[in-house]
Amino acid sequence: MSSTTQYPFQNTSLPLEERVNDLVSRFTLEEKVGLMIQYQTAVERLGVKAYKHGTEAAHGMAWLGEATGYPQPIGLGCTWDTELMQRIGSAIGDEARGFYKKNPEIKGLTLWAPTVDMERDPRWGRTEEAYGEDPVLAGKLASALVKGMQGDHPKYMKAIATLKHFIANNNEVGRGDASVSIDPRNMREYYLKAFEIPFKEGGAQSMMTAYNAINGVPANLSPDVNAIVKQEWGMDGFVVSDAFDVSGTVRDHGYLETYKEAVARSVKEGGIDSITDDGELIKQSLREALEEGLLSESDLDVALRNTFRVRFRLGEFDPEEGNPYAAIDESVIMHPEHAKLSREAAGKAVVLLKNEGNILPLQADKLKKVAVIGPLGGTVYRDWYSGSLPYAVTPLQGIQDKLSSHGGETAFAGGTDRVKLKSKENGRYVQVRKEDQSSLAAAGEAADQAAIFEMTDWGWDSHTIIAEDNGLYLTTDDRILKASADQIWEWFTKEVFLVRPEGENAKQVTFSTWNDTPVTVNKDSGELLVGTGRAEETANEINVSGAASVAGGEEKISADIFEVETVTDKFATAKETAADADLAVVFVGNHPLINGKETIDRPDITLPASQEQLIKEVLSVNPNTIVVVVGSYPYALNWTDEHVPAIVYTTHAGQELGNAVADVLFGDVNPAGRLNMTWYKSTDQLPEFMDYDVIKGDRTYQYFQGDVLYPFGHGLSYSSFRYDGISLDTNIVSTDQDREVGITVRITNTGARAGEEVVQLYGHAEQSRVKRPLKQLHAFERVQLQPGESADVSFKLPLSELAIWDVTRERFCIESGSYMFMAGASSADLRVNTELKVEGEVIPPRDLKQPVKAINYDDYEGVLIGECHEGGSAVEVKEQSGWIVFQDAEFGEGVSSVTLRAAAQTAATAELRLQGPEGPVAGSVELESTGAQGWRDYTVTVEGVSGRQDVYIVLSGKASLSTIQFQ
Repeated sequence: MSSTTQYPFQNTSLPLEERVNDLVSRFTLEEKVGLMIQYQTAVERLGVKAYKHGTEAAHGMAWLGEATGYPQPIGLGCTWDTELMQRIGSAIGDEARGFYKKNPEIKGLTLWAPTVDMERDPRWGRTEEAYGEDPVLAGKLASALVKGMQGDHPKYMKAIATLKHFIANNNEVGRGDASVSIDPRNMREYYLKAFEIPFKEGGAQSMMTAYNAINGVPANLSPDVNAIVKQEWGMDGFVVSDAFDVSGTVRDHGYLETYKEAVARSVKEGGIDSITDDGELIKQSLREALEEGLLSESDLDVALRNTFRVRFRLGEFDPEEGNPYAAIDESVIMHPEHAKLSREAAGKAVVLLKNEGNILPLQADKLKKVAVIGPLGGTVYRDWYSGSLPYAVTPLQGIQDKLSSHGGETAFAGGTDRVKLKSKENGRYVQVRKEDQSSLAAAGEAADQAAIFEMTDWGWDSHTIIAEDNGLYLTTDDRILKASADQIWEWFTKEVFLVRPEGENAKQVTFSTWNDTPVTVNKDSGELLVGTGRAEETANEINVSGAASVAGGEEKISADIFEVETVTDKFATAKETAADADLAVVFVGNHPLINGKETIDRPDITLPASQEQLIKEVLSVNPNTIVVVVGSYPYALNWTDEHVPAIVYTTHAGQELGNAVADVLFGDVNPAGRLNMTWYKSTDQLPEFMDYDVIKGDRTYQYFQGDVLYPFGHGLSYSSFRYDGISLDTNIVSTDQDREVGITVRITNTGARAGEEVVQLYGHAEQSRVKRPLKQLHAFERVQLQPGESADVSFKLPLSELAIWDVTRERFCIESGSYMFMAGASSADLRVNTELKVEGEVIPPRDLKQPVKAINYDDYEGVLIGECHEGGSAVEVKEQSGWIVFQDAEFGEGVSSVTLRAAAQTAATAELRLQGPEGPVAGSVELESTGAQGWRDYTVTVEGVSGRQDVYIVLSGKASLSTIQFQ
């Protein structure tokens, strides 16, 4: 040990595990309690500083002040560019180090990103935060971001990436108390795969659990964290709970009765190493759990070794001179090179959806006047996980910059109404009060005393309103209305007002606030109130569900009616602006904090009706109309796609949004973004929102067989590319060892300009025991080619990528048979293919004479998966009845009985049927009402069960089934 070190953990020559174990062993029990929470307390006697787990970094450093911003993750997902993602991750890691240098106790290096949840449904409110509907695409992009964030030093890490949210978090409404039902095949082949890749390939050192329950068990108690993530995948970093989720095990799920049980089971069973919650509550609960033997000190030791192993890897306990990342300081924050990277990323994220007649790219020298129209044209919005933008280039500014050097000009119409409001209650116009320049009152007797308001219709009744008197948004403190907000950016979007017509008269409306509290007029002062204006509390605390009721015990009241006098009509203004221009560009989409965000799922996948009407009005006067969608999710653009010649999609891309859009519109950037999600024509093409079964529900491009608006992987270019062929390095392989297959695709740029093509490689199993994907992405690469240039794009595909989860033996297997590999420009544009024959396994017939878990069925109807308190999961009847089937079971000369392990909340029945759910009855039994977890064995005599059979178990009533076994 060096003379400068006092303890072994300070000795840099010792192995990491020895140092970690030594440090943890020196903490007192109370110190360990204080280190189990997000804000880890300092242990000054050992030189351990306070440390915070969790700094938001989804697309740039957030909530710490100005920082470089990049496109939302859905936009980064549309780049299909792993090399770019790694550079972005590195830049984010650099800025994280810069902020850490400023304040290491608060601005920690544990970054809560990336979000790798599978986006199986576009209605999810947080679609903006993840990378798409395919696990390979999402996993590879997340893995690249992780590598960049964490760095490539053999010993030290730049920052720590926290994958979130484990697992199956794809709904907001009910996320804090809902359980999602996922069978083993869906879990292994789809939901887990997206996480496995960034752990195994990216080396992610942290993970966050989800709010929801999975198969009846809250995610923070899921046994899969220990069994799969830590043991099977070998992740030796640490796991954090999501904010207030451990306490939510009691408060929201109602799964446990006490907080001491919640913390104990989260740590022991759920593998939680750091608890993000009310710190004092959690520390007291930990003490109680220790005192009562629910937790042992050794349980805390396991968790703390995981968190401190990572802190050692960050170099916290080593001299700075040996750690290359320790020298990164504040100068790296908003570095000019990062701004260039932001613009590059924003350009690469743009997807050209349609380009009829090659109206794009535009030629600036041939345009005298361009009309920029729409609510997304003149501004740049932040989402909840954005940092403060150092600057913001709007689309209007970006287009004007392209035109100005050629003498062209822009005309702008924001797609908003300018109105005056008159209270029907007192007949007076609404004013912005002069004494404080913000509060509103219906006090003006004449029209010229009325304030003018700019109203933006975001659809589904949601509006934002700006007072022209001071240029500020109307907002509320849950008592009165004020024109006092300079931006829309808080957890509760209090700048949203629900505007609803009163009866048949569209010019008479009512207003309600963000949480649907009616707006009224004070009879004496004319002041505009929220309800009665007597709320005793305001809703300003972040919570799991996002819903917030304003306390005060107010009586139920009705909203007052206001007459709307239109000063400027948005449609008339848009038409006037567009008619006088050579070309119109209409910007539509969403505000990132309205009608779809964390805690709020989308009401539909269409554009707001007023935005679609805006497109129609503009197109009616100018056929040279281009639509640019700036949005956080896919849209059903059916009318627009049918009628508008060119459509461009980008997400909210941060500071360089306007430049990136203009770069693509004018051809300075040749678009090569590709959709990371299927764009459906209607929600009618989607299963019920909470149905997480991708396979049976025919979800995502892998299984959906209908006609979509734009397929997964779609995106056009100003160049054209020819696929000249595809070849394998072998035509037949054996799966005796996990070997790789080489696949080469040759492409040629047949266009007149340089461009990028995203070569997409898909596979399909020609034969299988089970329902397999119609096509499945295996690999992709974004390739730059000059005009006339050809390239061979080579992929190395592990045979393990062809495996399915065999429920009959509870393991992965590669089936024997033919596999077709297809390559092309999208999942629906696959131009070349080749066949590989694999000598793998033939899944044998089922042996139901051994105990078989009910959840390992082959098909089902009317059931879901819940918890079995005896261990594992069970099949539960969803409503009144349901069935499961075990296909291709071998019974030989026959069996005489079957034992069912079942429970029932009410009297129920179980029938054994052959051939189909309505086939011949081979046996039946009445199930006693023993309660949801009152498990017992029922042995049923059966007849006619012999040879190879498909066996159906039909359940009626509130019944659950955990195992079956034939005798």
